[in-house]
Formats: sequence, C-alpha cells, structure tokens
Amino acid sequence: MEKILFILLSAIAIAIFFNIFFKKFQIPTIIGYVMTGVCIAYMYGFKSNETISLNHVAEFGIVFLMFTVGLEFSVKHLMSMKKEVFLNGFLQVAIAGGIFSLSAQYFFGIEQKSAIIIGCALALSSTAIVLKILNDNGSIHSAHGRKALGILLFQDIAVIPILLMINIFAGADKNVSSLLFETAISAVIVLGLMFVIGRYLLNIFLSTVASLNTDEIFISAVFLLVIGSSVLAHVFGFSYSLGAFLAGMMMAETKFKYQIEADLVPFRDMLLGLFFVTVGMQINLNVIAEYYLEIAALLVAVMATKAVVIFSILWYFSGSRVALKASLAISQIGEFSLAIFALAHSDNLIDAKINQILIVTVVFSMIATPFILRNIKSIADFLIKSESEEKEFAIESAGIRDHIIVCGYGKLGQEIVYRLKKLNLPYLVLEYDINLVRLGKERNEPVFFGNATDKNILRKAYVENCRCIIVAMSNEKRLLLMCEVLASFDKKINTVIKVSDYEEKKLLKGLDVEHIVNEGREAAKAIIKEATSI
Repeated sequence: MEKILFILLSAIAIAIFFNIFFKKFQIPTIIGYVMTGVCIAYMYGFKSNETISLNHVAEFGIVFLMFTVGLEFSVKHLMSMKKEVFLNGFLQVAIAGGIFSLSAQYFFGIEQKSAIIIGCALALSSTAIVLKILNDNGSIHSAHGRKALGILLFQDIAVIPILLMINIFAGADKNVSSLLFETAISAVIVLGLMFVIGRYLLNIFLSTVASLNTDEIFISAVFLLVIGSSVLAHVFGFSYSLGAFLAGMMMAETKFKYQIEADLVPFRDMLLGLFFVTVGMQINLNVIAEYYLEIAALLVAVMATKAVVIFSILWYFSGSRVALKASLAISQIGEFSLAIFALAHSDNLIDAKINQILIVTVVFSMIATPFILRNIKSIADFLIKSESEEKEFAIESAGIRDHIIVCGYGKLGQEIVYRLKKLNLPYLVLEYDINLVRLGKERNEPVFFGNATDKNILRKAYVENCRCIIVAMSNEKRLLLMCEVLASFDKKINTVIKVSDYEEKKLLKGLDVEHIVNEGREAAKAIIKEATSI
C-alpha cells in the first residue's frame, strides 16, 4: 500500500514538474503525462504487462471523453452528420485499413489474419487527443473540425467489428455465423434497453435527483448512468466507450445536458491524464534504441498514407484547405489501437517484437499530434495559398445550446468576446469580413465566416437554441435587416443591439427588440461619471 502511494505521489510530482516546464514553451500537457509514464515505468521497473490494472482505470478517461462527445450528439444531430460519419468514416477505415493490411502481408510477410488486425488498428485515429485540442482551441464547429469529428465517430464505432474479428481469428473452433448472429442480437438488446431508458425513464430519474438540490447526489447519479451504460455495453461484448457514447446521446435530449457536462469535465480530464501516463508506461526504450529507423519509417509512412487517404476522400466536396486540415488533424494512430494490439498479442495474433514496435509507433504519432494541430493553419498556408478561405471558415456546428452569438468582430465585437471569455461563457462569432475572420482564427477564437443577416447561417449557428444574440454591427441597413430576420423566427430570440444614437434607436421601433444599448448615451454616462469622480 505504501509503495502504491509513493508511486502515485511520484507520478503527480513528475507530471506537475513536466507540465510547468512544457507550458513555458507552449507544449501541450498530454506530452507531460506521456513523459511521466516513461519516467515512472523506468523508476519502478514496470513492464507493460504489469500496467494492466492501471490501464483499466485509465480507460475510463476515454469512457468519459466519449460520454461528453455523446452529449454533443443527439440522434437528430448524428443523423445530420450522416455523410461525415457513415460515408467519409467508412471510406477512410476501409481504404486506409486495406492499404495497411496488404502492406503488412505482402511487404513484411505477416500472416493474413494478423495483417488484417494490424491494418484496421492503424487506420484508427486518436479521439482523446484530437477532440480535446479541437474543443480547447474552438475549432470543433469549424468545417475541418466537423469533418474530422465525423470520421472519428465512425472509427470509434468500427472498434466493435475489429474486436469481433480478433475473437473470430483467435477462436478457430468457433462458428463465425453464430458469432455474428450473437453480436447482432446483443446490439439489438443494448440499443433497445438504451432507447427505453432514454425515452421513458431518464428524464423522470434526473428530475427526481435534481429536486433534492444536492450536488453530490446528482453527480453520483450521472456516474451511475455513465458507468452503468458502459458496463451494460461491455457485458454484451461491446466497448465501454461505445456504451458511454450512447448514454451521452440519451442525456443530450434532457434539460440537464450542460449541468452534467460541467460536473464531469474535471473527472474526465483527470482520468484522461492517467490514460496518457499509462501510454507512456508502455514505451520500451530498448526497442526504440534497437529499431529506431524502422519505427521512424513506419511512423512517417502510416501518417502520410492516412493523410493522403483522408484528403482524397474530402477534397472534392470540401475544398483543398478543409480537406488538408482534417487529414492532418487525424493522421495519427489512436488510443484504441493500443487496446487492439494488446488484445491481439494476448491471443497470439501478433508477435511480441512487432507488438512493441507498433506500440512505440502509436505513442510517437500521438506525441506529434498536438504540434501538428497547433501549427495546422501555418501548414495549410504553406501548402495551399490560392484557395478562397470562405468555405474553410464557414460554420459547421453539429448542435450547440445556451451559447451567445456575437454578430460582428470589429473593435466592439472583439471587446465583447474578451469579456465573454473572462466570464467563461460559451460563444461563437459570425463575421462577413474575411480579414476579421482570419484575425479571429489567428487568435484561436471561434469566429466563422457568414452573413449574420442570412437566416440559413443563423440556423447553422443554432440561433433558436442560444441564450442570446449580441448584434455589434455599425452598418445601419444591415442592423435593420438583422432585426427583421430575427423577428421572422417562430421562437422569440433574446437580442441585444448596439445603436449609435437616438435616431438609430427610433428606426428599430416596431421590431420588438427588448434590449437596446445606446452607444452615445452610455459613453456620455461613463465620461460624466469619471469626470465627477475627479
């Protein structure tokens, strides 16, 4: 017990030290956690097979991540992304997996069953890293963020048939048709149970718990639902994370969605940190020293191949810049690949030496990803300069709620955004000047290209679900048109509008605008207040 506590304290201290140091150079915390895992493994002589119990705990970092992803995607929103998920995702996994499988079999002489498992695993990308960074920098609702997210969601679903393949290949005595039939029955049962609970019981249960006005009971109830859904899926042969994703989708339809998300984010981030520590613990420095050329070549080949495949799938419909950014964002190999390699190795489908080379390659690709994502705009600017950025900066929201929409990113809009960020309020900005949109993107702000007087653009920004819309425009005609468009929605939208003077305010009479801020009057009041306080 004392040794475990000492190891835990060491890990926390090392992680804090690394991240304080890395933060000065703007290196993501993920790298600090991975380096912590490497140090802990060699300080205490851990081997990869001795981290199994810790891996089980760390896996719940992915579980809670997938749950929060599910919160953003109700069934309705998922269906609105069916092309990104089911078409683009399927093509990416099928093409990339096929290329890797054939290469492993014919170029490296790996047995066919093992080659198929390796190829499919290498086709997967890192949901944990990509979603965390896209959320942090506000790119999750951008065009390339939406494309990347759709493919990631399909990859997470694809983990199920990949694990099923391992069961089939490892159990030569099992009947494949009966195994497929059992899996189909299990899927129907799990989805049926989730549907019944979500449709008829979930709102009643959460309302009853919330009525107690006790935070710890509410959080405990959410934990029960998340972990219970994960265990239910696992009992029927599916991954924990898929169960959590389905639970998130159920809760996305309830009025408690944002409270649940706020309560679980600290636990999710803590467990994700532990997950990346266990990733670092699987790095064998001896393998790196012996096979560093092979690992480097495999790393470059896999990431380049995935980037080319994804770019080719997205290029025609999304444009070069969006396709390039999305392909770079998910060119790495993912955390689920580590679990697949571990299971395949335990079932004697992958040789121990090959398994270690693959694990190290996965880890290095994950380490490279934050640097790629941080510089993704610069890479896109260097490789593709001529294409219009309008499509790239268009809003592609997959469904948000209780956010604030700011129309205009001029001087006033920028000040409003600064204040909203300090208050930690969710927001997005619509701007029609591409230079101001570019400025916002350089500052990592969720600024999107679009005419805010266009009803379709406002619908894409989910204006009917927003807390309020702040109109920070100085063009009188566009201001009037904006008010008319907002008044045309069936649902009344809370609107805050800035006018220059009393004459401009009179123009809005009859448009049912409740909150009007007179710029001249408010400036005069502030000046007089300062002058009289001298």
